[in-house]
Amino acid sequence: MDNSGYAENSGYADDSVYVGNAGKDAALDRGWLLGHFKDVADPRHSEAVEIKWGVHPPGDERAQWVTGEERVALLVLISGRFRVELPGRSVLLAQQGDYVVWGRGVDHSWIAEEESVVLTVRWPSVPGYKVTV
Repeated sequence: MDNSGYAENSGYADDSVYVGNAGKDAALDRGWLLGHFKDVADPRHSEAVEIKWGVHPPGDERAQWVTGEERVALLVLISGRFRVELPGRSVLLAQQGDYVVWGRGVDHSWIAEEESVVLTVRWPSVPGYKVTV
């Protein structure tokens, strides 16, 4: 590591390797590190999976529910206190490593009860679900 705390040799090492820092790279693309939305020449481009490093201030919440979900999702709490709302069920992630998985067709929303960092993995990577404000 260099003195900035950012991984040495960050960026493209060649056509198939990218080295970075989740916190810094996530800030560049609404938290998303990997998925169909990355340039096809970028090693982080994937139509198979999406990965997000979500940093949420207290009270941050999804602007609207995701409906008609076409993906499977895994959300893991790194730090903080984070609530995932599912139809008929509210799941509180309160300890590091707590996680929830939901499948295709399961609508969802969320709220950060405290400053939180969550890792989200969704598959497959499909266009859509971007909240427009």
